[in-house]
Amino acid sequence: MQTAISLFELNQLIKQALDQHLEPTYWVVAEIGELKQAGQGHAYLDLVEKKDNQVLAKMRANIWAYSYRTISGRFQSITGQSLRSGMKILAQVNVTFHELYSISLNIKDIDPNFTLGERARIRQEIIERLSREGMMDLNKRITLPTVPQNIAIVSSATAAGYGDFTNQLDHNRNGYLINYRLYQATLQGSDAAASMLSAFQNILLDLPREKFDAIVIIRGGGAQLDLDCFDDYFLALEIAKSPIPVITGIGHERDETIADLVAHTKMKTPTAVAEFLLSGFRDFEETLNDLLKAINRHCSQQLLWEDRRIIDLENRLKNQTKNSIIRAKEKLNYQINQIRIRSLNQIKMEDFKVSNQFQNLSRAWKNYFGNETKKLNQLEKDLLKADPNTFFQKGYTRSEIDGKPIHTLRPEKGQSIKTFLKEKIITSKIEEIEEYGK
Repeated sequence: MQTAISLFELNQLIKQALDQHLEPTYWVVAEIGELKQAGQGHAYLDLVEKKDNQVLAKMRANIWAYSYRTISGRFQSITGQSLRSGMKILAQVNVTFHELYSISLNIKDIDPNFTLGERARIRQEIIERLSREGMMDLNKRITLPTVPQNIAIVSSATAAGYGDFTNQLDHNRNGYLINYRLYQATLQGSDAAASMLSAFQNILLDLPREKFDAIVIIRGGGAQLDLDCFDDYFLALEIAKSPIPVITGIGHERDETIADLVAHTKMKTPTAVAEFLLSGFRDFEETLNDLLKAINRHCSQQLLWEDRRIIDLENRLKNQTKNSIIRAKEKLNYQINQIRIRSLNQIKMEDFKVSNQFQNLSRAWKNYFGNETKKLNQLEKDLLKADPNTFFQKGYTRSEIDGKPIHTLRPEKGQSIKTFLKEKIITSKIEEIEEYGK
């Protein structure tokens, strides 16, 4: 039996498996079964797939406020319709899994061309004028920074909405830092529009130095007459021409004011604006996490491929080395055999040469010794012939006077002579000398 794990651990395993094996995003065709927009600007949907009115698949989905404003605004500007239940859409989603809230889809984008619908509604007179002048979408064309950190606020320091807005920014649970500066304005009465125009002009004067990412117009709600200032043409014109995005959070539940329509992004309340800005940070963080996951998956896959490649190269190297060693051994053994054969042949040849030389030397020595022996025998014979004893044995004698051979002297009478025989020495005295042979 397998070891039991907790439900939280199982959910963590599911989350890890999804993160490792799913792509960061998918394009999915589905029908909006239900669509709800929360007060913070988030959109919550049920996506379904049907066949013959039978639901084949269903999954929860959400669009965070930061993305929803852009997606829904672009969708409506192209199709002339708002996103609603029963509409079939093509959405770019990423699959998320939470240990507590289970699986869901986070919608990153919706292709409006997939559900292109009716043309835009009839605009009011002032809206038609702004449209003819090309002002309605002018500010929307400006790219809102992914993480707007420097904000200019057009509001009143005493407005309840201003306090709610700054409190939410300063104490957000993720610790995101947003710098803001208040440009004081009157938000109701006959002077309200002129006061807000003055605030806009001051912002534009400070823009090169302050480097604002966006302008926020916030108010805490009010009666219908109190909001008429936000339908001012010249205020709308100033918002449309702003070089940076303008976000409104006027705090009303009725139809949009003209300021809302020409602004880059419209939210219902100041706190919704704060949540919208913070959601941009979260979206950016999620995008970074998605990219990090994609990088991790790519690196893991690349490492796996490289590991396999290294193993393959290692095996090939081992085989090549083994084959090279075998071939080298075979070559070495062949060379050893060749050397052995040549050596044996050389030794045999040298043995044969040595044997011939030995025989020649033996014959030469024999001849030499024979000749030398003959010479020695002849010398011996000659020596024997020259040996006085030989002459003595034949009867010859040798005479000396004072140790000198007599034949080398001129002997005289009276001198003593020693005569040497074989075994005797005779001493005599010269008494007479007789010449002969003359």
